[in-house]
Amino acid sequence: MECELASVNSNKQEIKDIFSKTKTIAILGLSPDESKASHRVAKYLKESGFKIVPVYPKGEEILGEKVYRSLAEIPFNVDMVDIFRKPMALDAVADACIARGDVKVFWAQKDIINNAAAQKAKDAGMMVVQNMCTMVEHREQNEKNEMAG
Repeated sequence: MECELASVNSNKQEIKDIFSKTKTIAILGLSPDESKASHRVAKYLKESGFKIVPVYPKGEEILGEKVYRSLAEIPFNVDMVDIFRKPMALDAVADACIARGDVKVFWAQKDIINNAAAQKAKDAGMMVVQNMCTMVEHREQNEKNEMAG
């Protein structure tokens, strides 16, 4: 399998804007297993003040938050969808984000790239980030803000 390069992606200034405007983050594939990256990232985001919404096929609660089985089940607005799923799942995720109508950011985590899905999300008006970690990028923004302040 050839490695796909992210041809659809936000730049650092757009990522800064994303974090300043985002309040609620649905985390697709948020594992209850504390050793998994999705769990560590979600915990960090929650501790950083974001409302996290676990989307996972089983369990009732992760990190003290109610678990939803799908994006469609979440009964309130979602600003960002942070995706910990295989690249081939992103087409369906983009469709689910578009169907909701309220998702502003389609974020595929580190090593997750699907340019067709990303383009679909972008064409629907979402900001798109691929192959980047929300925790790493948020920390980097915070460090820059601290140095500037």
